[in-house]
Amino acid sequence: MAKLEVNVDHVATLRQARLIDEPDPVTAAALAELAGADGIIVHLREDRRHIQDRDLRLLRQTVKTRLNLEMAATKEMLGIASEVVPDLVTLVPEKRQELTTEGGLEVAGNRDFLQDYIRQLKEADLRVSLFVDPVAKQIDAARQVGAGWVELHTGTYAEAKSEKEAHRLFEELLAGARHAQSLGLRVKCGHGLNYRNIKRFKGHPEFEEYSIGHSIIARAVLVGIERAVREMVELIRT
Repeated sequence: MAKLEVNVDHVATLRQARLIDEPDPVTAAALAELAGADGIIVHLREDRRHIQDRDLRLLRQTVKTRLNLEMAATKEMLGIASEVVPDLVTLVPEKRQELTTEGGLEVAGNRDFLQDYIRQLKEADLRVSLFVDPVAKQIDAARQVGAGWVELHTGTYAEAKSEKEAHRLFEELLAGARHAQSLGLRVKCGHGLNYRNIKRFKGHPEFEEYSIGHSIIARAVLVGIERAVREMVELIRT
């Protein structure tokens, strides 16, 4: 059965807009779990634009399902991950000027660095996922550097301008997922998925888990986070 991890970054985005203490992403995470989420995701960025160190540490203490920490492959983040010990670390590319993560990690061109970095994460008893584009070269490299998971970047699919283009891009994702599984990697997918474009994934067990944030939090503003999460859970499981 497919699983859903809910990213609560944008709850923190709303809080940081006023630099006060609400809404609290820790509370949002608890409500998401009560509504059926199988995990919680946060991206602790270098510039701390939304999630703060305090959030991560409280989530580690309170999350009952699984805590997935998205982060850049930096020395600072290695230290934080080793201290907090989330259930999964997802390495993502990060640029200060971007609004959100743009594209997958360049694994093939950074094999030596990532292999050493992942070795250090594993020495801290951390499981590792890499956020990659659904292309064989990057998936192969993810396996070679020691990742156990890949999260396939669905952003290009989500931004398709026509049904024909969406179909083609979905087939690329499906091929990427099957290739990853053939290498022994476990497969997640995420970025730009919403209540409409997620329907194409129904009936495809190649995708074990979905990482979804913005569309759920946007819907939660209107209907509440528990209902927003339940509706997404129903879409991926039925």
